[in-house]
Amino acid sequence: MTSAALLLAAEKESAAVTDWAARIGWVVGLGLFVALVYWLMREGWKWRGTLQGDLPELLTAPDDPGPARLGMSGRYHGSTTAGQWLDRIVAHGLGTRSRVELTLTDAGLDVVRPGATDFFVPAAALREARLDKGIAGKVLTEGGLLVVTWAHGDKLLDSGFRSDHAAEHNEWVDTINSMIDKTENPTETEGAR
Repeated sequence: MTSAALLLAAEKESAAVTDWAARIGWVVGLGLFVALVYWLMREGWKWRGTLQGDLPELLTAPDDPGPARLGMSGRYHGSTTAGQWLDRIVAHGLGTRSRVELTLTDAGLDVVRPGATDFFVPAAALREARLDKGIAGKVLTEGGLLVVTWAHGDKLLDSGFRSDHAAEHNEWVDTINSMIDKTENPTETEGAR
């Protein structure tokens, strides 16, 4: 070997060794940051529930609500203040997304949610049904969400539902709105001229 080759071989250094203390410090710091953000989000959710504490308890379905006019299975996407699609209501479990089984009877709308609080909306409390594209952070295609407006206490709420079969939404809107019209105008009878 020449002296130049020996000189080059002597100058080579080994690769830098991983600084495990610094790496562990970064991982622990990042984990603490994520835990802090999660805790702050949870506290915000609880605080929103406290602010909405004036909302009355949810009603339960009557023992005999009558025969079902319509039934639907799908997803419950949440409830908001009517007209404010981002103002989520979290009191009494209304902010919890879940599977849902809806049943519409002459008595009202029965909302059964496995793993979450069930509730009942009396026919007299129903105000409107419409198709929309979003509610409380959930955005779908135009008309992909069934939104039912109802009165609870002195507040109007919008609740969003998505059927497993979206073609059912139009029938729900028509049926609920016709029920509301009959409730507001009880003297009108079907088929009268």
